[in-house]
Amino acid sequence: MKHLFLLVTALFFFSGASKLIAQNSAVFDQHQAFNPNLMTYPESPYRSASGIPAANYWQNKADYQIKAELDTTNHEIKASVILTYTNNSPDQLSYLWLELGQNLFQEGSRGSFSQSAKTDAGGFQFDEINVVRKTESIPADYLVDDTRMQIRLNEPVPAKGGGIQLSFQYSFKISNTQFRTGLAATKNGTIYDVAQWYPRMCVYDDIRGWNTLPYQGAGEFYCEYGDFNYEITLPADLIVVGSGELTNPEEVLTKKQVNRLQKARTTDATQFIITPDEVGTKSARPQGTEKRCWKFTMTNSRDVAWAASKAYVWDAAKIDLPEGKTALAMSVYPIESVGDSAWSRSTEYLKHSIEHFSSWWFPYPYPVAINIAGPVGGMEYPGLCFCSWKFNSAKVTYFVTAHEIGHNWFPMIVGSNERRHAFIDEGFNTFIDIYAQDDFNNGEFAPKRDGEYDPEGKNPARDIVPYMIRPDAESLANLPDVLQQKYSHTLSYYKSALGLVIAREYILDTDRFDYAFREFIRQWAFKHPAPNDFFRLMNNAAGEDLNWFWNAWYYQTWTLDQAVTKVEYTEDAPAKGAKITLKNLQQMVMPVKLKIKEENGTETVVELPVEVWQKGSPYVYPFASKSKIISVDVDPDMQLPDIDDSNNHWRADGHSLSKK
Repeated sequence: MKHLFLLVTALFFFSGASKLIAQNSAVFDQHQAFNPNLMTYPESPYRSASGIPAANYWQNKADYQIKAELDTTNHEIKASVILTYTNNSPDQLSYLWLELGQNLFQEGSRGSFSQSAKTDAGGFQFDEINVVRKTESIPADYLVDDTRMQIRLNEPVPAKGGGIQLSFQYSFKISNTQFRTGLAATKNGTIYDVAQWYPRMCVYDDIRGWNTLPYQGAGEFYCEYGDFNYEITLPADLIVVGSGELTNPEEVLTKKQVNRLQKARTTDATQFIITPDEVGTKSARPQGTEKRCWKFTMTNSRDVAWAASKAYVWDAAKIDLPEGKTALAMSVYPIESVGDSAWSRSTEYLKHSIEHFSSWWFPYPYPVAINIAGPVGGMEYPGLCFCSWKFNSAKVTYFVTAHEIGHNWFPMIVGSNERRHAFIDEGFNTFIDIYAQDDFNNGEFAPKRDGEYDPEGKNPARDIVPYMIRPDAESLANLPDVLQQKYSHTLSYYKSALGLVIAREYILDTDRFDYAFREFIRQWAFKHPAPNDFFRLMNNAAGEDLNWFWNAWYYQTWTLDQAVTKVEYTEDAPAKGAKITLKNLQQMVMPVKLKIKEENGTETVVELPVEVWQKGSPYVYPFASKSKIISVDVDPDMQLPDIDDSNNHWRADGHSLSKK
């Protein structure tokens, strides 16, 4: 995520809610609502109509060997990369595209104009770029355009398994004005959060070919999977934590720290690796050299990031995974962040989140997970997350930690295109966070109501209405870089997640939804689904054509207004049955839930399928009443974003009951 704490902007649309007038004109057209032409064909011949990868599905692979050195005096990184690229596509590739994330911070970048990115740090400075074939290494013919690099090849990379190697020598600066990368000064030393730190292959896929949308800041990432081996050399008094597994702990840690790590791997209770009292002392670091080289490896990952500081308190605990497997949860944070209202419970939050997501949806695939306190307020990478070292609220530390590590399911495991479809990674992640927060420590921080999901904190389905009826409401399907920033969380996080809640708890049921959602994750783990792959798979696995819902909620800006307008009796005799007139006054449709109370004390809840609207509006529901009906309530539990609650309730003359 880009900026976690957009509470003020997320609340923007609530501040003027009382001034907005709900839409009330009859605009319903059932032919639009139940459009038969939606998702008629798969995205490509390599994707099944049922939403799963077809038998001939392919994707390319990018493996990286990276050696970097951090200069803490000049706040500069110098690095070399050997990139091995495998072309599994059916196409020969006569040129390659790479993303240069640090170029967002160079003068004149597109993001400096569109997203006001600061440019004092500058971008990548390349000393050498070579193409390596067999034993021959030749200077590359390349073009740098903003955050993209094109490499033009003398001979193409063969299709269906052809490979090529590229090598890079480069450097870049780290400053305190960047985002997703940065530095912060603390009492015991500088903290460095380092990401987008190497030239990275753009994805070549079966939908668009090369994905080369420029990195402007709002739209996040779309990455090929591969294997990483990387080394970080820096002054010996710094600690490094990074994506993947540290492969040389004996060379960079004290014997006591190695032993403490081993104990933490078998212990549910959080264990210190470096205590607060040890931070900055000689006993916290092995002696004898000016520099140390930390070595990490990570397999089948789409990215790696890392952080470094001599200011870290370090703790860890075992993660229990399905089938008896385990992993290691760790947190690092400065002394200023010690405390239960700040970071001292971070590993507890991390451990629970991963265990919950693993048992509910898909097992966590990596050996280590790290929560890092530093300058980056909230950002996710495979196996780690950056969160603000200035947190001073237990609830905030919890929900940011849960959200950022939750991104390891979306988009680290399910590798969607964040640059185009933020509502998948942000919204689907927020959705799984809702249930994790309910589950944590007997609901200690439940329910989830924060800057990501229902900042007003009352009823998510009704609290989103003021946004939905705004004249400048936007579709979830827009590019993240196009969405108005003041509404980005409302859409990509809140509305997207709420859509899944409605599908799970109102339209389908938990069993059907959960089965289909797990199947989506399983089928697309470490692959690249498009939105329609998700919608198709959910339709197929749940056995329900939900195109009317996916279209209305994710692609349109339609609103919902169900109403009960009249109750009549057969032959004016309540005992012979009643006719209840219902209307759908806006373009969005939903199934209808009614609560009907009779004079004899009977209370009946009726659930009508969405198909009642297929012939248009109104719909007259024949109800087998036994006595006079005294009240009818539409959406009695307020589970839907109905824009006009005033027409959801009918009362018989002389009866004035509560609306619920």
